[in-house]
Amino acid sequence: MTELLEFVLLALYIDWTKGSLYASLVSITASPLLWNIVARNEYRNKTLTKCMGPRSGCTALGVTIFVAGLYREVFYKKALHDQAQFHLPYGIQTVVAWIIFGAGNFLVFTSFVALGFYGTYLGDHFGILKEQRVTQFPFNVLDDPMYVGSTLCFVGAALWYERPVGLLVSLYVAFTYYVALKFEKPFTDMIYDNRNTSAKSKSKHW
Repeated sequence: MTELLEFVLLALYIDWTKGSLYASLVSITASPLLWNIVARNEYRNKTLTKCMGPRSGCTALGVTIFVAGLYREVFYKKALHDQAQFHLPYGIQTVVAWIIFGAGNFLVFTSFVALGFYGTYLGDHFGILKEQRVTQFPFNVLDDPMYVGSTLCFVGAALWYERPVGLLVSLYVAFTYYVALKFEKPFTDMIYDNRNTSAKSKSKHW
């Protein structure tokens, strides 16, 4: 327990001269910024839909987000290795790290299964709407399980590589998702509210 407390406190000591840290933070910020800008533009202007259709456009965005996520992981790993290491007890460095990392991946995977490809990659902004909101696991346990899972993966990696700075980066990830959700949730609610209003309007005409 003492070692873990020291590990957490050492997260405050960062080598700000390392460019890899900035690259990691930029990649973390860029991902949600990218998909929110592109998706909102798509909802309003149908740029990709006009070029290749809604499903192909959503697939292109999904692949772009996935690849950006891979680069984000590479930058994060590089940033960790460029910072100070603090050796943890074997149980924390392996067992605890894998439990946290595994739980994070489990939440991400089960969220993807529940939402499907188009649900995960903002298909609703392309007009690919589900009949009703997803409420099965893990969405019946957490409001935003994919974001929580992703954050846990960052924490697990910080423990596995024994880099205290990873905890601060993980905190930044959580903050980034928090800000993104402030924009995403109301906009998604608006999309489905408009769909429901339109459906009710049509039913009245019949």
